[in-house]
Amino acid sequence: MRSLSALVLTLPLGGCWIDAAIGPAAVVSGTSVILIGRTPVDAVATLATGRDCSVVNRERRLPWCLEPPAPPPPTPFCTPSLGRVDCWTVPPPGAPLRGVADPPRAPAPPTETGPRRGLDILLGGVSP
Repeated sequence: MRSLSALVLTLPLGGCWIDAAIGPAAVVSGTSVILIGRTPVDAVATLATGRDCSVVNRERRLPWCLEPPAPPPPTPFCTPSLGRVDCWTVPPPGAPLRGVADPPRAPAPPTETGPRRGLDILLGGVSP
């Protein structure tokens, strides 16, 4: 702590370079608050702690670092059943089922079977 305070006290002794360094630092901090909602120091603290650290939180009279929000609950997946609708938070296993609000599926594209494919095989154009 003592060495940190000694370092801070020596900063004004730098003379003109300190004025030249304040301008770009203020621009970077102000721009980052506008773009990502936190200063570069806040971004490093957020990465280090895994919490949402921002001076904007302090301005709103909240703690500097907030716990990340909980993930939203899963959306229910509903399928038509006999005379009713069944809903799950996880789709049932098996073939993909059509949801209640889903549009009907498009038919599968035709495969190349039939006389043309047989003719190509006979003529040596396509191998099976």
